[in-house]
Amino acid sequence: MIWQRSFTQKQMHRYLTSTLLIGLSFLSFAQELNCKVIINAQQIQYQERQIFEEMEIAFTQFVNDRKWTDDEFSVEERINCNIILTLDPKETQPAAGLFAASVQVLSSRPVYGTDYQTVVFNFADRDWLFEYQPNQPLQFNENTFSNNITSLLAYYAYTIIAYDYDTFSELGGTRFHQIANQIVNNAQSSNYIGWNQFNSVRNRYWLNENLLNSTFEPLRRGLYLYHLKGLDLFGTEPEQSRTNILQALTLLQTSNRSRPRAIATITFLDSKAEELTEIFKEGTPTEKKQAYDILRGIDPARTEVFKKMLD
Repeated sequence: MIWQRSFTQKQMHRYLTSTLLIGLSFLSFAQELNCKVIINAQQIQYQERQIFEEMEIAFTQFVNDRKWTDDEFSVEERINCNIILTLDPKETQPAAGLFAASVQVLSSRPVYGTDYQTVVFNFADRDWLFEYQPNQPLQFNENTFSNNITSLLAYYAYTIIAYDYDTFSELGGTRFHQIANQIVNNAQSSNYIGWNQFNSVRNRYWLNENLLNSTFEPLRRGLYLYHLKGLDLFGTEPEQSRTNILQALTLLQTSNRSRPRAIATITFLDSKAEELTEIFKEGTPTEKKQAYDILRGIDPARTEVFKKMLD
């Protein structure tokens, strides 16, 4: 994904006072998300393939054209993200308008002063079941449940935005996680899989529960330390950056000790494991050992990945 906005633009548009915003009124503003929706229907045996192209366009427009917040974004500041649906041939019935999919949701953010894009959110959701008909209007109201596909797309729109805001201010995404929680609550009575606590411990319900639970405040505060006080300083202050990122890992460890292997923790490491390995390869022996011990303790399954930082 190619990012064109800079950190200074992002900070300016999110945190300037209303007086300054008036002074900047000549700028062109846009919606928050620059999302690419991909429908992988290669395994689906269905002659009228145009439904998948239409679905891709409709979902993309729904996510990108809707205003999700009251904040102003310039075109260059939009949050880049991908939503990749792989349709399940065993459950999907296009003729009846029924679809099942495994979905990968990713978002990224630029690192200040570089061309590097860091993954902020990386989540696999295997519980997408929805109805869709050609030319179906996609309607959504955050206060009610209309249909599953718009609830799914809206849930991830707000979650992506919340994660992004958390990287720029401590717990800055709380209000958007709360809206995502309202979507979860509205969908409880729909009987669609993924919205309640009983289907799985790694679904939409539990991800949102984690992110609003005080147990995971250290993890979320760590997102701010990791990105704004860590990666964004790396070009000019690499030693301080690495120190702050190590502090972010101790916050992650704190949350993990209270709720080991929770989905919010696993999601963080799905996004950052390889990146962390590269960051600490250049650290001091003490930093390498501290980072390795924390990460191996949290996620032993990735021990071989984390060992690379000790080389």
